[in-house]
Amino acid sequence: MDKKLEKATFAGGCFWCMVKPFDQWDGVHAVISGYTGGKVPNPTYEQVKSGATGHLEAVEITYDPSLISYETILDLYWPQIDPTDDGGQFHDRGDSYRTAIFYHTTEQKELAEASKKKIGASGKFQKPIVTRILPAAPFYPAEDDHQDFYKKNPEEYQADRRKSGRDEFIKEHWTEDSKH
Repeated sequence: MDKKLEKATFAGGCFWCMVKPFDQWDGVHAVISGYTGGKVPNPTYEQVKSGATGHLEAVEITYDPSLISYETILDLYWPQIDPTDDGGQFHDRGDSYRTAIFYHTTEQKELAEASKKKIGASGKFQKPIVTRILPAAPFYPAEDDHQDFYKKNPEEYQADRRKSGRDEFIKEHWTEDSKH
C-alpha cells in the first residue's frame, strides 16, 4: 500500500539553514530548497537574490502525516526564524529572505493561523508577528549546488550560520530557559 505523502512549504530566510531542522525527522521524505511566491517561472538563484522575481527562498518538505504531523512541522518551523522581522532574516536582507508559511490545504491554513496566533500571544516577542500565511504557489527547486548544502559543504554552511546571528537569536528567544 502506498503511503499518502503531503507537502509543507516554508520560507525562513536563507534556505541553506532551513533544510537541516526538518531533514532529520522520521516521516520526512524530502526537503528541497527552492523558490516560491513570485511571478517569474523557473527563476535562477541570482534572479531571486536580486529581488526582481517576487520569489522567496523556501523549502518544500514532503512528509508522511502518519509519522509526523503538520502541527509538529509547524512547531519545528517557528524556532528557526525571527517572526517579527519583515526585512529578511538575520544577516540576509531583502524581500527574498522574508518569512512565510505557504499552505497547501484549508487545514494547513487553519493550523498555521492558530500557531501564529499562539506565538503572538506567547509573550516571547515585543513586536508583532509578521510571518505571512499564503496559499501555496508553484515551487521551483533551486540549482543542485543549493540542495542539501549543509551536507555537501559543511564548513561553508557552519561559517555562514555562525556569522548570520541565527543561532544566537534562537538561543535567546526560543530555548525553554529564555526569559521572554
